[in-house]
Amino acid sequence: MTTPRLIFAGLVLAALLSAACSDNDGDSEGQPHWSYEGEAGPSYWSGLDESYAACGTGRSQSPINVNNPAPRDLANVIFHYQPSTMTVLNNGHTVQVNYDPGSYIELDGVRYDLVQFHYHAPSEHTVRGVSFPAELHIVHRDAANNLAVLGILIHSGAANRAYEPFINNLPPEEAGPRNAGVTIDASGLLPAVKTTFRYTGSLTTPPCTEGVSWLIMTTPVEISAQQLDTLESVFEHGNNRPVQAINERTLTEDTTP
Repeated sequence: MTTPRLIFAGLVLAALLSAACSDNDGDSEGQPHWSYEGEAGPSYWSGLDESYAACGTGRSQSPINVNNPAPRDLANVIFHYQPSTMTVLNNGHTVQVNYDPGSYIELDGVRYDLVQFHYHAPSEHTVRGVSFPAELHIVHRDAANNLAVLGILIHSGAANRAYEPFINNLPPEEAGPRNAGVTIDASGLLPAVKTTFRYTGSLTTPPCTEGVSWLIMTTPVEISAQQLDTLESVFEHGNNRPVQAINERTLTEDTTP
């Protein structure tokens, strides 16, 4: 029999996950302001509000350093991405694109709808201790409000036309959602090789809710130095959370494209 306490806990988790999909710091709802530096920075998140406690006490936090993953023949992630109107916003912590309904992935037989994508510079995840200049997070949610986040590591190289609609329309200051007047196709944001590192982690921003399925693409994506400069210019001091301890979690690598 399901107890009222369990039902309440489930409703609270669903609400947190739903709010987190917008990657919003909650200032507009009276929640404490948080930052990537100073006394509201990552080291202090857990003390800013009771709802942020997991940022300090959680045992399955993200991001992590990807090191020594166990090779596995995992079921491939199946992508069903379509172009979307680019509705873009700057929430003071990242620039985010809210994606039109209809695009989704299949992960282990479960449908996760694409909700939004945003970026961090420098990268939040590292690979064998190496940080990348930037990282894109594509956020998906299933019917039960569980999250699956696809992480794409980005480094400097050739210009990338698929990223132009996003990079060319970055709001330089905090601003609400607006239609940029262009479309963007999330399938073009992916690397050619679509194998992933996988682990269970958390949101990388407060409230740092755990239970998030993380899929980090094993192959980075190239963008030009100029495109990278544009990404880095929006948040002068960076907008990445430091890596967290992996603890007893299992980290795997899909070995079959």
